[in-house]
Amino acid sequence: MGSLFRSEEMALCQLFLQSEAAYACVSELGELGLVQFRDLNPDVNAFQRKFVNEVRRCDEMERKLRYLEKEIKKDGIPMLDTGESPEAPQPREMIDLEATFEKLENELREVNQNAEALKRNFLELTELKHILRKTQVFFDESVPTVYKSSSAYSSAKYRRYLQMADNQNEDEQAQLLGEEGARASQPGQNLKLGFVAGVILRERLPAFERMLWRACRGNVFLRQAMIETPLEDPTNGDQVHKSVFIIFFQGDQLKTRVKKICEGFRATLYPCPEAPADRREMAMGVMTRIEDLNTVLGQTQDHRHRVLVAAAKNLKNWFVKVRKIKAIYHTLNLFNLDVTQKCLIAECWVPLLDIETIQLALRRGTERSGSSVPPILNRMQTFENPPTYNRTNKFTKAFQALIDAYGVASYREMNPAPYTIITFPFLFAVMFGDLGHGAIMALFGLWMIRKEKGLAAQKTDNEIWNIFFGGRYIIFLMGVFSMYTGLIYNDIFSKSLNIFGSHWHMSYNKSTVLENKYLQLNPKGDYEGDPYPFGMDPIWQVAGANKIIFHNAYKMKISIIFGVIHMIFGVVMSWHNHTYFRNRISMLYEFIPQLVFLLLLFFYMVLLMFIKWIKFAATNAKPYSEACAPSILITFIDMVLFNTPKAPPQDCETYMFFGQHFIQVLFVLVAVGCIPVMLLAKPLLIMQARKQANEEVQPIAGATSDAETGGVSNGGSHGGGGGPHEEEEELSEIFIHQSIHTIEYVLGSVSHTASYLRLWALSLAHAQLAEVLWTMVLSIGLKQEGWLGGIILTCVFAFWAILTVGILVLMEGLSAFLHTLRLHWVEFQSKFYKGQGYAFQPFSFDAIIENGAASAEAE
Repeated sequence: MGSLFRSEEMALCQLFLQSEAAYACVSELGELGLVQFRDLNPDVNAFQRKFVNEVRRCDEMERKLRYLEKEIKKDGIPMLDTGESPEAPQPREMIDLEATFEKLENELREVNQNAEALKRNFLELTELKHILRKTQVFFDESVPTVYKSSSAYSSAKYRRYLQMADNQNEDEQAQLLGEEGARASQPGQNLKLGFVAGVILRERLPAFERMLWRACRGNVFLRQAMIETPLEDPTNGDQVHKSVFIIFFQGDQLKTRVKKICEGFRATLYPCPEAPADRREMAMGVMTRIEDLNTVLGQTQDHRHRVLVAAAKNLKNWFVKVRKIKAIYHTLNLFNLDVTQKCLIAECWVPLLDIETIQLALRRGTERSGSSVPPILNRMQTFENPPTYNRTNKFTKAFQALIDAYGVASYREMNPAPYTIITFPFLFAVMFGDLGHGAIMALFGLWMIRKEKGLAAQKTDNEIWNIFFGGRYIIFLMGVFSMYTGLIYNDIFSKSLNIFGSHWHMSYNKSTVLENKYLQLNPKGDYEGDPYPFGMDPIWQVAGANKIIFHNAYKMKISIIFGVIHMIFGVVMSWHNHTYFRNRISMLYEFIPQLVFLLLLFFYMVLLMFIKWIKFAATNAKPYSEACAPSILITFIDMVLFNTPKAPPQDCETYMFFGQHFIQVLFVLVAVGCIPVMLLAKPLLIMQARKQANEEVQPIAGATSDAETGGVSNGGSHGGGGGPHEEEEELSEIFIHQSIHTIEYVLGSVSHTASYLRLWALSLAHAQLAEVLWTMVLSIGLKQEGWLGGIILTCVFAFWAILTVGILVLMEGLSAFLHTLRLHWVEFQSKFYKGQGYAFQPFSFDAIIENGAASAEAE
């Protein structure tokens, strides 16, 4: 548990490994996940390191595995994931893995190429089949649609074209009869038409027609028909819609022009015989070839499926093995070679408590490699700041993540996470207090906790779900605490539970209650004298006029009380930091004035609240009746400004207790006196310590050395607590830093106290929203009667439930969560937490494989 309250003690170690044992030893350390290696070759290019070729080989193997994975996912084949993590293969096994992956890739690429060629051939034959069918229809039509594009087409030409169509079944030739102008000597000379047939994408057809019309000036005849069934594109496997077209033209010039236009629109042209017998013969040959291709394609797909199924069984394990090999060689590139080239030297950060475990892992690696020379692990002395390492489990991990999101703790600094486990859900519950809403949230968190193994195994890439699942214990605790505060507020879906019976009774008769909208209960006669056993009396639920007034006063005061206690606790945490780092100056001249300032002003205000609650009551006689109760806010303002309190009502006292005025003046003077102590004491003492150090060094050395001065002042002031760099700062920077820190604390004490009023504001808003939903939605359904009322109630309840979960639980819950996070980051942690460290990032196979899988899913 020590590492939960402070980060683990870390040690910088030097590791000596024999070259033949280095791979196995690093593999064992990767399985252990407790060592963070430093780069001893920061100036060496990544392509000039010793094991760069091995890393490249691993990259190539990863590329082949990703190709296999993509093909497996394309076919929808499930990949076997046993959840086990195989050990990193030996270096000699890399050759076998490379050969296996090479064989699989080549075989799969060859199968894919063959399948693509077969599919392309199948597509061409299918298109040709549709062309032969559609062109036969075109030729069989007696009156085709003719494009009349220019004045060259006359009525005589159209009549002769009809005559040609009537004789079409005899000679199966399309002829155009017309004038040739200057080029024709006979007006009625018959000329033979040429034609081309092909297939084009359906969406390109309108533009294709317009281009033909304009480029050929309307001297072409185009017929087109849609292919009903979509065709598969062999390149990407997409389904495309195409149309068959046939173009009639006259002359070679138009033929060339038409073919160029077809090429520009990527239309595929196919040969089409003129004679019907030839077309029938070609169609029969095409159908035969399509049947043969279907058989061959089926066999190819079966073979491809068998190859992928065999690869899918081992793909996950192969990925793990390759990533482990790559991680090992990448880590070995961080090492240095000694002069003999037989030993690798590494430097690493390790937790002090785990050094023996690490040494055992190194021995196992040496035994696996068969080396006779044991590895050497030496602890080094260093002035560097070690990384911060907090051990966590599945419960504390989420709370630690909240703290680290603000900033990673400085080395051995007090860790707020264990206290946040309680304070975070509690402050959230103060704002979210509702038994019903808290139960919904707690049940959701409990469901995720009960099913956590199955849900964790699904490994979805939905970011929102991963956030919810990662914080399942936070959600559960927030729900449980909200149920508790809901019982305190006696609030469940904006209604109250009358478990113990109200301790108020009504002295009015029935007619008085029904005839008067506003009635008031007198605490002297209508209150039994003892409070409701647990939480708030349910009578306040029916108090329409002063319910909010009472709740406001109650929740506002408890918000200030919780806030001041939370801030005092944060200041006390700074004392633990100062004592641990033996920072005597900060303890005497920062911690004590800060605590005194907070206690004498704001904690005194909290005490006034309790005194007011205890001494003043409606059942008491003057001067302690409810009419004589002073305003705490006015009292505090008068105290700070040294104002004379206003004259109290008759028979009431000015002060709540004897000597209050003297105590308040004394408290304010002492609190104000703490400000110059916080502002000047620490910088002046540092300046004095430096001056004494200079006086002691000069008679001996004859001159002042920066190194000697820094060493003396370091030992004389903080004792290593504030960090060795603080004494090296210039005095002007120290004064400026201390001024900013003091001003921030003094003004922050006021603003932070007011900031805790968000507990009251959000609690009030949540309760009012719940009441609005009940009054304006659910109560409408509850007022309905009969079988129709049951249907209406069901619909209204469904709508109310959706709004309750969506708005009050999700949106209000998120709002309360963010406000609670702010109270911890700013109001609480600013009192003691610097968060200037850097996280311990050990060489761990588990983390590397998890990150690799996450990046692969993101791609």
